[in-house]
Amino acid sequence: MTQFGKGCHLHLIDGSAFIFRAYHALPPLTRKSDGLPIGAVSGFCNMLQKYVEDNAGPDAPTHVAVIFDKGSHTFRNDLYDLYKANREEMPEDLRPQIPLTRKATEAFNIACKEMEGYEADDIIATLAVQAREAGGRVTIISSDKDLMQLVGDGVEMLDAMKNRRIDRDGVFEKFGVWPDRVVDVQALAGDSVDNVPGAPGIGIKTAALLINEFGSLEDLLERADEIKQPKRRQTLIDKREQIELSKKLVQLDCETPLDFTLDDLEVKEPDAEVLLGFLTEMEFRTLTKRIADSLGTEPPVIPDTTPEGANPPEDDAPELPPIDPEKYAWVKSAEDLAPWIGAAYQRGWVAVDTETTGLNEMACDLVGISLCIEPGQACYIPLAHRAAGTDDLFGSEDLAEGQMPMQAALDALKPLLEDPAVMKIGQNMKYDAKIFARYGVQIAPIDDTMLMSYAMNAGLHTHGMDALSERYLSHSPIPIKELLGSGKSQITFDRVPIADAVKYAAEDADITLRLWQIFKPQLHRAHVTRVYEGLERPLVPVLAEMEMAGVQVDRDTLSRMSNAFSQKMAQLEAEIHELAGETFNVGSPKQLGEILFDKMGIEGGKKGKTGAYATGADVLEDLATEHELPARVLDWRQLSKLKSTYTDALQEHINKETGRVHTSYVIAGANTGRLASTDPNLQNIPVRSEEGRRIREAFVAPEGKTLVSLDYSQIELRILAHMADIDALKQAFREGQDIHAMTASEMFNVPMEEMTPEIRRQAKAINFGVIYGISGFGLARNLRIPRKEAQDFIDRYFERFPGIKTYMDDTVAFAKDNKRVETLFGRVIHTPEIAAKGPRAGFAKRAAINAPIQGTAADIIRRAMIRMPEAIEGLPATMLLQVHDELLFEVEAGAEDELIAAARKVMEGAAEPVVKLDVPLVVDAGQGGSWAEAH
Repeated sequence: MTQFGKGCHLHLIDGSAFIFRAYHALPPLTRKSDGLPIGAVSGFCNMLQKYVEDNAGPDAPTHVAVIFDKGSHTFRNDLYDLYKANREEMPEDLRPQIPLTRKATEAFNIACKEMEGYEADDIIATLAVQAREAGGRVTIISSDKDLMQLVGDGVEMLDAMKNRRIDRDGVFEKFGVWPDRVVDVQALAGDSVDNVPGAPGIGIKTAALLINEFGSLEDLLERADEIKQPKRRQTLIDKREQIELSKKLVQLDCETPLDFTLDDLEVKEPDAEVLLGFLTEMEFRTLTKRIADSLGTEPPVIPDTTPEGANPPEDDAPELPPIDPEKYAWVKSAEDLAPWIGAAYQRGWVAVDTETTGLNEMACDLVGISLCIEPGQACYIPLAHRAAGTDDLFGSEDLAEGQMPMQAALDALKPLLEDPAVMKIGQNMKYDAKIFARYGVQIAPIDDTMLMSYAMNAGLHTHGMDALSERYLSHSPIPIKELLGSGKSQITFDRVPIADAVKYAAEDADITLRLWQIFKPQLHRAHVTRVYEGLERPLVPVLAEMEMAGVQVDRDTLSRMSNAFSQKMAQLEAEIHELAGETFNVGSPKQLGEILFDKMGIEGGKKGKTGAYATGADVLEDLATEHELPARVLDWRQLSKLKSTYTDALQEHINKETGRVHTSYVIAGANTGRLASTDPNLQNIPVRSEEGRRIREAFVAPEGKTLVSLDYSQIELRILAHMADIDALKQAFREGQDIHAMTASEMFNVPMEEMTPEIRRQAKAINFGVIYGISGFGLARNLRIPRKEAQDFIDRYFERFPGIKTYMDDTVAFAKDNKRVETLFGRVIHTPEIAAKGPRAGFAKRAAINAPIQGTAADIIRRAMIRMPEAIEGLPATMLLQVHDELLFEVEAGAEDELIAAARKVMEGAAEPVVKLDVPLVVDAGQGGSWAEAH
């Protein structure tokens, strides 16, 4: 055993960080033989193996340990019983994996240490101090900000996720102070995650300024009366004990009583039999083979425990070479490009990515194209980078050297990109498809890694490339800000030096291909192949065409509406001032709060951290059930939003070349499969108010054409009737009854012939509210009635339709047992927070109840959209917009009825043959010169 001393290098690995990163990086995995959750263990083992491989060179550590937390109660809880009280409970499927990560560490023959009553950070701190005092070097493998207290004098940190080393300068960049004063800044700023109180109203930046001015926390608190800012001075004086307690909570204990020494952490070679035995027990086929190869031994045979009739077992992850942007190719000529095209044809696939001057696909210019044919084998084809010092692109003389002519490159790539025998792989392929289409290339067929991730992991995490790369490849891509800058100095991609662009752009294609190789085989393992192939992938070209078509908007109509809204807002302001008894800025939440709760004495006012009353929509909606002034303010705010968000902003979104507005649809946004509309958002135009409905008057048909709207009638209620098996609702839908009037009649014992609009309106609000798990509180806001009356309505509803309550309870129970819910078409929506406590619990339950219903409706309209181009082929019509349950078309005058018949047939039969609903789908149709007339 080597005695630790000068020349030794100790690596301390934050075990908890490895575990949680591994847990969140992979979809839920279970051991085939017994169903034991092993996703986190698999990721953890892969991370350990990568660590071993990356640290085998001349600078390899002499000593190493993985440090874990043991239990949740530490000496800090004795100091402050609310310490870490806000932490979420450990996910149920992670709990049995924790001891297995310890066994994994020991199987790799790496020291595994933890201590009762102390956090892993304290053990790391004590070891780091001991190693430094013994003359050795220390590398802490973690990104935990608390450990930055230790950096300096031979101790550094390594953020393994970003492959970034953190030294003293890095700590200063993070905290604004040197490492020895980090604890003082943390004590002042507090920590909401760990529930460290700190000094109210003082953040990291302010804390750093104070510590740099006064030298230390102790001196600051002693001289607090010297601070000129009154509120800050008083906070430091009044909260002194709380701040001193906070320092004790964040201060690392560098004298933890360890029951082992540095010498016990000496690096050791793994015992092949032990390590491979553990991996075999876990049934990790790929990793077992890779490690067996590295150890020069035969991998043990892992028996196939797959049940009869199920899919065969698969490797847990493909083996990939490291990502190295320095090795990517710069394609400068047709001769350079030809081998890449040939290799793509030979493989039958190629990852493709475009670089442009902006994010608006209808207005930006193509700058370059990147290709990847194998992991690590990627290139960038620059096409329109400007020469240094060029202000405007007038001709080829202004282009940087080393680029192919734009048209020559597109002519060479067009046959490949349009070849049906070669799969084109991308991340958010809709964007690239629109760029290529504008340059005369119809790229197809496509695979989209963003949509693969979405199909498998909706509800678990986001699906952007950077996030996916970090989760699945443990690699942080080159940030775009490093190339473009930010703020006023930000440049467009055509001004990026080509050598830098090669690394960035080719890396995107490389990462995309790697993700594709991971995701593609996982689709059927996650049982979502049908969802991806039937609902996600084929929607891309449909949406791309709709977005490129755009919709005509009349600028003069919008301008007149803006003026009318301004006048109505002025009238409302006058009414609000009269009700308040004084003039004030209606748009100021602070002034409004003072009027409502201080002057008028309305109960329910709550102040936030800034000292101002909360006056958000939820607060005002609650007050509006009993007070006139908040109701008028809500009306004023709605008009203000309509004016700023739509009648003013839409004028800026009219494309100069087409004269139309081109929205962009987000496919992988909502967990339920609902599409979102952005830049501009045309789905959130309010239709409940007269003013909101009027905005649709500005969406018009060109001369000689008509707008046609087809809208599913009460689709979510129909799906609820089917899924919850409610006979009364199913019968009403089959007979074509007015479902809201029928519900009102059933609930309130009012004969249909005596039904009033008010009673029907209340039943309609309950019908739709129940789908979203509405509470009495929420219904009271919607109907502006007392909360008790609203709750009575809901109770009566469930008494009349008990099957709905049963459906809700069963859905929540399924979600808790399986951490997911599903649509009728197999779309999986994960529900990781279904077991949450506190305020989030209600939201998670409501989301779980609604997701299968809303998701099924979303799936149905997706199926209709995918079938629509073929159904209306040959008709002089174009599909323009999808808004919730509605499709909007533009058609030549005279062909309206033919279009309606064709589109209605597709929409009403969209669920079949996959799902046979117990109720009919009904589509309402309308037509006119504007969207308002058509719907």
